[in-house]
Amino acid sequence: MIVEKELISRITWRLMPFLGILYLIAYIDRQNVSFAKLDMVDALGMSEYAYGLGASLFFIGYFIFEVPSNLLLDRFGASKWFARILVSWGAVTIALAYTQNATMFYILRFLLGACEAGFFPGVLYLLTLWYPSAYRGRMVGLFMIFSALANAVGAPLGGMLLDLDGLYGHAGWQWVFLVTGIPAVIAGFVTLIYLSDRPESATFLNSEEKTWLKDRLALENAGMEATASDGFKALVNPRVLLMAICYIGFPLAAYGLSYWLPTIVKSFGVGNTANGFLNIIPWVLVAIALYAVPSAADRASSKMPYIVVPAVVGAVCLVLSAVIPNHLLQFAFLCVAAAGIFAGQPVFWSLPSRFLRGAGAAAGLAAINSVGNLGGFIAQNVVPWIKDSTGSTIAPMFFLAACLAAAAILVLVVGRMVGRTPTSSESGKAKVNV
Repeated sequence: MIVEKELISRITWRLMPFLGILYLIAYIDRQNVSFAKLDMVDALGMSEYAYGLGASLFFIGYFIFEVPSNLLLDRFGASKWFARILVSWGAVTIALAYTQNATMFYILRFLLGACEAGFFPGVLYLLTLWYPSAYRGRMVGLFMIFSALANAVGAPLGGMLLDLDGLYGHAGWQWVFLVTGIPAVIAGFVTLIYLSDRPESATFLNSEEKTWLKDRLALENAGMEATASDGFKALVNPRVLLMAICYIGFPLAAYGLSYWLPTIVKSFGVGNTANGFLNIIPWVLVAIALYAVPSAADRASSKMPYIVVPAVVGAVCLVLSAVIPNHLLQFAFLCVAAAGIFAGQPVFWSLPSRFLRGAGAAAGLAAINSVGNLGGFIAQNVVPWIKDSTGSTIAPMFFLAACLAAAAILVLVVGRMVGRTPTSSESGKAKVNV
């Protein structure tokens, strides 16, 4: 007899810590440029705007290659494709340490996005192969906690690496890229050996457990549309397109804040190492929110409040951080804003699996993420432009707040389009309100 909770727990302990560590490495390699920037801009003679453009080209490469990458993952399997992703982005990160000029920086940031494309939506797709729908919100939240840990670890690490300036003839910003790029290459080879592509090939499950999981997922998918597994039709599905537009506001606010926060804190007059340790605080709050909000949402019949309310709280706190001059209060509001930006995203990502499966899920999730992450491109160009235009490091928070509030409003429209779908816990017969 299969004990569901024990089986899900065993799968979780096998998959989630490993996938989370990979995401931690990925997020550090995305965010390391925010600390390298503090010295890199002057060293290469770049303006704030030129830096913002170069950093944002990551998202163009990401956008172009995201959907093809996820479809290739579906074809070749997660272990091989994730290994390729990890080794290639690690190599590009190491190459960034030897950037000579702005043009080289632009090319390498574009290549970093192209190499990493497919990892985040690939994990989201992988979770649809391993978990019944009732568990996916919590699993996405658990996975995304590692992004908060990455920021918490990456912040003091970036500050300390900058202070290695001159060691063995390398500048501090070069050490930031060298030390953070090597783990990705090593993790790529480990992934080939450790990660199982699907439950059917997992050595840690017996045949009875594999059959139970296969039947459970088949039952959930039985009520879907006939085109749910069609990759091309997923790309033109109106629900996918609206979710992609809706999602833009979340990465825009997230990257706008996380890339710019070290600069804001530096403007308070603190040193590099102190800046790094102060930047741990908001990501501790993000980690707590990423655990609490999706867990509560999985137990609730209506999911929308768990996406909309945190986003509204985040937008309000961003505005307050810009209008209140006290540095301590500014930092406190930015910490709460960070938690609000991230908390509802795992719940958002549980919605597409209600109408997509197989290659359709791979393509749809990648499309939503790739279009949405253009918000990162927008943030990294508009935020420094606002700073250069106003002379204020805190003024860009108004822009981030407006975009986050718009995303919260669009989520309500998305909820109506996704509609009412069966819950796995009720054997596909009962309905749950979005």
